[in-house]
Amino acid sequence: MAEVAARAGVAKQTVSNVVSGKKVRPETLAKVNTAIAELGYKPNLVARSLRTGSTATVGLFVPRVANAFYSEVVEEVENVLVGHGYNLLLATTRDDPDYTRAHLENLAARSVDALLVAGDNAVEQQLPMLLEAAFPVALCAWEGDAPTTLPVVSIDYEHAGFLAGRYLRDLGHRNVAVIADLPAHTPRVRGLRRAFADDGLTIEDRQIFACTRDDAAGGFAASSAALEADPDVTAIFATHDILAVGAIEAVVRSGRRVPDDVSIVGFDDIAQVGQIKPALTTVTFPKREMAQQAVELLLRAVDSGRPPTNVLTLLRPTLTVRDSSAAPRASG
Repeated sequence: MAEVAARAGVAKQTVSNVVSGKKVRPETLAKVNTAIAELGYKPNLVARSLRTGSTATVGLFVPRVANAFYSEVVEEVENVLVGHGYNLLLATTRDDPDYTRAHLENLAARSVDALLVAGDNAVEQQLPMLLEAAFPVALCAWEGDAPTTLPVVSIDYEHAGFLAGRYLRDLGHRNVAVIADLPAHTPRVRGLRRAFADDGLTIEDRQIFACTRDDAAGGFAASSAALEADPDVTAIFATHDILAVGAIEAVVRSGRRVPDDVSIVGFDDIAQVGQIKPALTTVTFPKREMAQQAVELLLRAVDSGRPPTNVLTLLRPTLTVRDSSAAPRASG
């Protein structure tokens, strides 16, 4: 540690503060981290944990790491934690309440400094257990009714659905099918319906097709059913980008073209949808900003030794227009 301090031109205590995850000036943090990397310094994390009572580890729960949305959240959470000298302990809930509870019990035994829970599937039933945790807890990407007992940093999912609906209405679409992961994505569908209702139009229940799988195959099956039920559909709104990928395939296989015959609008703006053909028009979420705010909220609580403030922060989405959408062709 003394060698690191000499290399960085700081006091030995400053190095200790960095290694312990305490706040230091960004420029100082950069100097110390550079010296640590150059010298190959490896702090004894076990000894530090016993001495300070801190593990410098934050837990993160996500439904599935294979989900591109959550993989970006994981990456940003880790970026922020590393920048503050913390480690990441990752676990998946697999949308299973019992699996989630087992993870929570194991996590308590590992004595993490804080926990961030992304997504509300399978977690809502465990809120009482989260409230009893001995470490700060925060929630992000929470789509259902937000609890008032824990801080939430999320996205305005209903407004996101509204943006998609208003865009389709502005293009002139009236006959729209919705493929959705229900009931999880109910706020997204509600927002779309509200946009059409503002113009005096109704999205009927018969226009909404629930996906039995939250993947491209599920989107393909639901879109195929929608196109068969109403061949005059001019647009499909998918509540998840990966569903939209399946929708594009369904339209093409039906002998139609995207967007000439059927427009497709997705949701999330995962990395790959800008490269597919046609590139997907989608609602874009500030995923990384959400993850960053949630982690920093937790770290402030850890540093202060007080529970985080029970605030609800809803970040606003935007619409990214690409090649999969266009005005409907005039009939006749």
